[in-house]
Amino acid sequence: MRGQAPMYKRRNYFIKKDFQLRFILKFCAIVLVGGALSASLLLLLNRDTLTSSFTDSRLTIQNTWTAILPDVLMTGIITLILITLAAIAVTLFVSHKIGGPLFRLEQEVREIGEGNLARRVRFREKDQITPLAEGVNRMAANLNKKVYGIQTGLERLIESARDRNAPRELIDALNNLQQEIQDNFTIEDSPTES
Repeated sequence: MRGQAPMYKRRNYFIKKDFQLRFILKFCAIVLVGGALSASLLLLLNRDTLTSSFTDSRLTIQNTWTAILPDVLMTGIITLILITLAAIAVTLFVSHKIGGPLFRLEQEVREIGEGNLARRVRFREKDQITPLAEGVNRMAANLNKKVYGIQTGLERLIESARDRNAPRELIDALNNLQQEIQDNFTIEDSPTES
């Protein structure tokens, strides 16, 4: 049977959570490796130097790397925490602005690919992939128009075959073909260009 174009209802699609988590973990791993490399270089470059400091009114002299190691570790930990929080915020923002629409587009294209030619992809005007969605909509509308034309032509052919008393096998084959189209496609009854 022919399906009507469903009323568009905005769905709450979100980007894939496992993608977000992997991205954040990779970003934090890069920051951690960079921080460890930076701290190692700092300590390596200062291993043969001495540092003097006053502690309880006493002058103490020690290796520079021993003196700065606690500060380097604390700075690294604080930096890692701040960068992780920033990475989470940026990832969530970017993924919902770019990845979210892509994920929604993937879902809509899958539905069109399954034969729902009445489906249309809709995004906010500010979404970056709105032109892509418009192209997908034009494609779906053109396919809908062509399948509708085939369906209409097939209906006329079946009617003509009945009027001319065509063999029953031919009419049955045409009816089976028409049923096949109806089972595999959801189309608009009066297609329009999008």
